[in-house]
Amino acid sequence: MRSGEVARRAGVNLQTLRYYERRGLLAPPLRTLGGHRTYPDDTVQLLGVIKAAQRLGFTLDEVAELIDTRRRGHVTPDLRARAESKILEVQHRIDDLVTIRDALQQVVVAGCTSLEGCTCPDCPIPFVEIAESGQV
Repeated sequence: MRSGEVARRAGVNLQTLRYYERRGLLAPPLRTLGGHRTYPDDTVQLLGVIKAAQRLGFTLDEVAELIDTRRRGHVTPDLRARAESKILEVQHRIDDLVTIRDALQQVVVAGCTSLEGCTCPDCPIPFVEIAESGQV
């Protein structure tokens, strides 16, 4: 299958396909006599796996390691440990987002009017102090 067909079927653009190739996520394709790249049929499925893993929060480096482990014929019990670690990362992000949401709700309820010089009484978020402390 040629590059354009693989990209179309997998729902990625050609630059993504070539980038994954450079990163080693995809094996180097064969070339036709005219120099066109040709990929095996299972490339579309592999691209789907890569995109799904990214949606689950795995970085391309992590995906590459997992794919490389499988290519070398090793079992990947490591996937479970990595998934458990991702669950913890996701929970931390959720906790952070809840904190942000709660703070924004306080801003709305208090009627804050400005980031730099809020005029509401007892502003719930001291924007200037937060910026100066580098907590952002």
